[in-house]
Amino acid sequence: MNLSNSSTNFTTPVYRDTVETIILKNVITVVLCISINYVNGSLVHTFTKHQVFNSNPRYILYIHLVINDMILLITLTVIQVISYIMVTFNVSLCIVLLIISIFVNLNNPITLAIMAVECYIAICFPLRHTQICTVQKTYVVIGVIWLLNTLLVLPDLFVALATESIEFFHYRVFCFRDNVFRAPYLTVKRDVSNTVFLVIVWFTLFYTYFRILFTAKAAAADAKKARNTVLLHGFQLLLCMLNYVFNLTIEGLTYFFPKSVPIIRFTITIFIQILPRLISPVVYGLRDKMLMKYLKRYMCCTRNTTTHLQKRRVKQ
Repeated sequence: MNLSNSSTNFTTPVYRDTVETIILKNVITVVLCISINYVNGSLVHTFTKHQVFNSNPRYILYIHLVINDMILLITLTVIQVISYIMVTFNVSLCIVLLIISIFVNLNNPITLAIMAVECYIAICFPLRHTQICTVQKTYVVIGVIWLLNTLLVLPDLFVALATESIEFFHYRVFCFRDNVFRAPYLTVKRDVSNTVFLVIVWFTLFYTYFRILFTAKAAAADAKKARNTVLLHGFQLLLCMLNYVFNLTIEGLTYFFPKSVPIIRFTITIFIQILPRLISPVVYGLRDKMLMKYLKRYMCCTRNTTTHLQKRRVKQ
């Protein structure tokens, strides 16, 4: 069904599913969000409770990556659920949610590059690693990442405030980036900045990987683990890049299956934007022996506490 805002000249095409389909899609999305964020939340809780992690730059960067994934997953889920229930968003609310999701989505590739550099320093300059990679410098780097992305994202907002009428921010639209940041040159700026960032990040990953490969001894266990870790960063970066072809994928599939727009958008959202958020804890966090040891303690303590409370209730 094609809906439009009759009180204005701003038209937003919207396709509605049946009520049963909307409920099913929202349940799937919310269950995935809760499940993935439970795993990520357990990792964050383990990190905050043990000094061995929050005093290690490697784990600080990793948890920064996990927290970004959690925020991104929450905002994407909120946007999708409200879009299915209310169809259209107030533009102001949509802008807030989009800016948050854009921020954390941009943070991840840069964080992966910094993590690769940390591995490179640990293997190729082991004697200087503790001097170069300190906790204080790690938090400074994270602050620089956020500042850099602020300089990229906020101009979109300022351009929208300067070029759009006040009434525009009271319209209701389908919450999509191109629907609220409509200036054509913003799309060009976004494409150019994304390309530059990806080139820099990929160059960093390739450079660190081959430096580790040729500098460290082939038999060294730490070197092998570092190479595998950088390869995993590359895999995670590929998943991050899927967001850049999100719209292109939907447009391509819609061209071939014009009557299946709702199912195409939902499926692509699940596989490109939601499920990849589970990759970080699985392929990186859960393979870390120290992190897994403390995480198992946390999980065991949680189960024991739950069992104890259940027994007390039965006795009462």
